[in-house]
Amino acid sequence: MNTALSWIQAYVPELSCTDQEYCDAMTLTGTKVENYARLDKNLEKIVIGQIEKIEKHPDADKLIVCRVNIGTEVIQIVTGAPNVKEGDKIPVVLDGGKVAGGHDGGPLPEEGIRIKAGKLRGIMSNGMMCSIEELGSDRNMYPEAPENGIYIFPEDAEVGADAVKALGMHDTVFEYEITSNRVDCYSVLGIAREAAATFRKPFVPPVVKVKENGEDIRDYVKVEVKDADLCTRYCARVCTNIKIAPSPEWMQKRLRASGIRPINNLVDITNYVMEEYGQPMHAFDLDTVAGHKIIVRRAKDGDEFQTLDEQMRKLDKDILMICDAEKEIGIAGIMGGENSKITDEVKTVLFEAATFNGANIRKSAKRLGLRTDASGKFEKGLDPHNAEAAINRACQLIQELGCGEVVGGMVDVCQPMKEKEKIPFDPGKINALLGTDVTREEMLDIFKMLEIEYDEDTNNLIVPTYRQDLGCCADIAEEVARFFGYDKIPTTLPNGEATAGKISYKLRIEQKARDIAEYCGFSQGMHYSFESPKVFDKLLLPKDSPLRNAIVIANPLGEDFSIMRTISLNGMLTSLATNYNRRNKDVRLYELGNIYLPHEFPLTQLPDERMQFTLGMYGDGDFFTMKGVVEEFFDAIGMNKKTIYDPLSGKPFLHPGRQANIVYDKEVVGYLGEVHPSVCDSYDIGTRVYVAVMDMPYIVKRATFDRKYEGIAKYPAVSRDISMVVPQNVLAGQIEAMIEQRGGKLLESCKLFDIYEGEQIREGFKSVAYSVTFRAKDRTLEESDVLGAMKKILNGLESMGIELRQ
Repeated sequence: MNTALSWIQAYVPELSCTDQEYCDAMTLTGTKVENYARLDKNLEKIVIGQIEKIEKHPDADKLIVCRVNIGTEVIQIVTGAPNVKEGDKIPVVLDGGKVAGGHDGGPLPEEGIRIKAGKLRGIMSNGMMCSIEELGSDRNMYPEAPENGIYIFPEDAEVGADAVKALGMHDTVFEYEITSNRVDCYSVLGIAREAAATFRKPFVPPVVKVKENGEDIRDYVKVEVKDADLCTRYCARVCTNIKIAPSPEWMQKRLRASGIRPINNLVDITNYVMEEYGQPMHAFDLDTVAGHKIIVRRAKDGDEFQTLDEQMRKLDKDILMICDAEKEIGIAGIMGGENSKITDEVKTVLFEAATFNGANIRKSAKRLGLRTDASGKFEKGLDPHNAEAAINRACQLIQELGCGEVVGGMVDVCQPMKEKEKIPFDPGKINALLGTDVTREEMLDIFKMLEIEYDEDTNNLIVPTYRQDLGCCADIAEEVARFFGYDKIPTTLPNGEATAGKISYKLRIEQKARDIAEYCGFSQGMHYSFESPKVFDKLLLPKDSPLRNAIVIANPLGEDFSIMRTISLNGMLTSLATNYNRRNKDVRLYELGNIYLPHEFPLTQLPDERMQFTLGMYGDGDFFTMKGVVEEFFDAIGMNKKTIYDPLSGKPFLHPGRQANIVYDKEVVGYLGEVHPSVCDSYDIGTRVYVAVMDMPYIVKRATFDRKYEGIAKYPAVSRDISMVVPQNVLAGQIEAMIEQRGGKLLESCKLFDIYEGEQIREGFKSVAYSVTFRAKDRTLEESDVLGAMKKILNGLESMGIELRQ
């Protein structure tokens, strides 16, 4: 947002300060000034002169010698300008003066260019005539300036007067950084209101009174809003007998200072009101509006529309359009159409001031690739009350500038507007929050400057509708702090009790996962949550796998990033493949990242985001190495119950004979195994790959950092070795479960120390040997204790078809 200081002073007439004082004070009260620039920088001793006589230069064909009246005297100036003639009034830099730059319009030198009297081809020249570029501007801001030559003032310009003042360049333009919640400050009136409160000066807004011609607008136009959710208010007024002409100098100067090129009175009025009130407006030629009817509705998918910039725009059903009885004539809140634009032949103008859904305008502008000044304001959410004030101001200017007549009345299609916010006034709470001692009266004075009303009967502050950022006591306290002065707020200690900071329990578990993985030689990797649907085929997932039910992204970067991942293996295998193909040996990677599991389709709620602890490796290590890492992690987080590995996990992307579900406390908490050779081939990995995936929500529920320590055993242990002939289909886990079940309280541990398959064992069997340890905590075991326990164990094993090896 840019504003000229002179425009601010029009509404705060008692404001008097230097540019730096204004910048500092406004920034301290929350309206941050990014920078400012003087329009008259490096312009010195420049007056309006009138050419009285022109003669040819005796020694140069392209130079002329001019006698120029500068009010106090007549001086001689030599110039090569091709566009001047006797009687012209032009800007003249006197001897010792300064201009901003050269006539070529190039970058302006920091210190400007000093002009001195001297001879040009033997003829004395006591100054210089200026082009608009030499004065630091250009033809975009002064379209009446010649393309190549000296700037010519109007005939009524005063000879000898300050030329810089006549051009409206004794001014400063301030650039502000306005936060999106202060939509009221995207207007000159909003900034002026802040300036008045900052400097404690009266705020004098324009008085708007519209003189109407006695006709009835209902005889001219009708308005229908079909999509009221996207257009909360639509105001329309009509002006007749339009006369297109240049706008007055005061308006042109204010527009130029704000960086807007003056065009004609009608266009300048709409731009002026948009800057002044922060309410974008649009003007239609009513004679081009079919049926003299405005319909506000959504576009249809596939429609095309030509905007004022002569570009064809492809529309969809979420874009709001302004239409007449037959066709679209404008994209709501963004840009009008070529088919209803204002031309010099316009006779009757329809003014539009509306309030559109900010989010819809932003999304529409983004999809169309068309962001305008109007859309930039609409997308922040405008005050519906402001639309009526702005359209009345435009009609007032139409009448005052002699641009046309205003038809009586206004068409106003409006949804119920939000009432003014009421906030309880509690000075004690405000002071406690700020750490200040501001009196009640001082606070009320601040609120009065900000036009926040106070109702003594209810003790409520009534917030004006344009202050949409004020909704609670904390917001009101901020207003007090801003204008009381942040620099005046004393340093105070916070109230309350200090507590030691720490990370959450969930994050502690995840940090422990990182620590264990890195301790075991794994490096952390990070992978995209967006994936391609082709991943499911690469992982050999069946067509009916629930993992294929992935959430499709509405605006993907491409097919390879079009769904949210439901399994974490693709990213891990892709990273391992990259390392393998770059010939890195013995690679170990881990990742802590989310998968996204939808509850149902179509989506009615956010998906289940589940953190996965994924380990992957190739090279040095095998299935049991990976199993050891899992058990190391479980031990570190207090999961001390026995972990069972179920080989019937049925994961199609893992080797059918080298995979297992990780079962803890009768619940599957993850899986591990060797990656299926076909999957390795699809990822171009020519070696065995081992992975483990643990579902962290299940892990976090069962983990604990509580530790109970026991003393060293006082009594000796007794060990027995068992060598067995076991059927091939009996698993080690089943044997251990039987030993633990039958061993009773005396059983301390059982460890597998040998397994053999070969010629000495009959076909269909294997030899397995365990070391079984017994210990009592309160006594030394006797032989009968051990024999009894062993007998129970052996009986249980025999029931499984297991024989003791002789």
